[in-house]
Amino acid sequence: MAKGSVSGTVRGGDEATTEVLISGGGMVGLTLGIALAGAGVEVVVLEPRDPAAATDAAFDGRASAIARGTQRLLAALGIWPGMAAAAAPILDIRVSDGRIGSAASHLFLHYGRDELAEETDEPLGYIVENRAIRTALHARAAEMPTLRFLAPEQLANLERGAGAAPAAAVLSGGQHLRARLVVAAEGRGSPLRAAAGIRVTAWDYPQSGIVCTVAHEAPHHGVAHEHFLPAGPFALLPMTDAPMTNTEGGTHRSSLVWTERRSLVPAMMALDDDAFGAELQRRFGYSLGALRPAGRRWSYPLSLMHAERYIAHRLALVGDAAHGIHPIAGQGLNLGLRDVAALAETVVEARRLGLDPGDVSVLARYQQWRRFDNTVLMIATDGLNRLFSNDLAPVRLVRDVGLAAVNRLPPLKRLFMRHAMGLVGDLPRLIRGQAL
Repeated sequence: MAKGSVSGTVRGGDEATTEVLISGGGMVGLTLGIALAGAGVEVVVLEPRDPAAATDAAFDGRASAIARGTQRLLAALGIWPGMAAAAAPILDIRVSDGRIGSAASHLFLHYGRDELAEETDEPLGYIVENRAIRTALHARAAEMPTLRFLAPEQLANLERGAGAAPAAAVLSGGQHLRARLVVAAEGRGSPLRAAAGIRVTAWDYPQSGIVCTVAHEAPHHGVAHEHFLPAGPFALLPMTDAPMTNTEGGTHRSSLVWTERRSLVPAMMALDDDAFGAELQRRFGYSLGALRPAGRRWSYPLSLMHAERYIAHRLALVGDAAHGIHPIAGQGLNLGLRDVAALAETVVEARRLGLDPGDVSVLARYQQWRRFDNTVLMIATDGLNRLFSNDLAPVRLVRDVGLAAVNRLPPLKRLFMRHAMGLVGDLPRLIRGQAL
């Protein structure tokens, strides 16, 4: 989509109005725009990057875990059909402990779809490349008559006003825009969050994540592997097979999320494909046959961040602008899209009641709804990372016995599985697969 104007919402002169202005058109921000527009809300979404670049294979090598609840949201919004062909189902999850060059512990934790067969035969979740998600979002956004997606475009200035006055925005292209609610979906370094004086709790982990696609000889059969090593988790997550026209290294593929000590990552990234593949083999073994990187690799420093509050007058934070967690459980995008479901429902219900969606008293429901869930998962992922990212013998014994114990307690396993699938708690309508 090309940069454009907010045509269709113009009220006179160079100034336009909209009900909701979203700063940030990534996977969370644009999903929120689609959700609101689907309920008839006028929305403008600003994205500073060129959409064509954001869907290019060289832009982002990550794939995201889509929990079952998140998939229901995407289906309810008409986004899922555009990415379904690129979605690999997760049928089983195997969690194990180990050391480099050694076999995994015989004490492990296994989650299987058949353990929830009495509820549904759906997969536990899916793995989808981020660029496939973005492509589906852009296609769906283009179909929404009350959604204006402006890219590349961004805020140059924002005055949130006071009382009943709407927020007044100036875009980098010079246009003036008024909105009842402004949403920050700009990521962890959110300028809107900083301008509102919202403080954050944050710290860096002494780890970085290495991400790439891995080709392997044997099929993965829908199994997601989370192998804990002293430096951090080493995950291979099932992806769709490569097209037959692109079979370098094999057609079977998995997404690698390798947590490593930050000081070692530059050396690992500098290895050629053969040497890098050998390092993968040392850590994972040969259960999938020979492993080889397929395509480019990326690395990202890992950190934790949580905003002290998610709302201010005429402002709401969603996704990484509100919270950022360790990727140990693959829940980052899922948390952001649960924010979307809760905020969209809050805004739409306020609108139906004739309330001001930008008023703090209205937005308080969204904050209360999401902050507890996000805090609990943040504490859990931070604790798991600290528990498993070491090689102390007594700690290894305790965690291995703990994994085996949970594996032998079906009711507890099912509870953990439902948490991971995003199906526990006070679920917004979209997470239940229902329309707003």
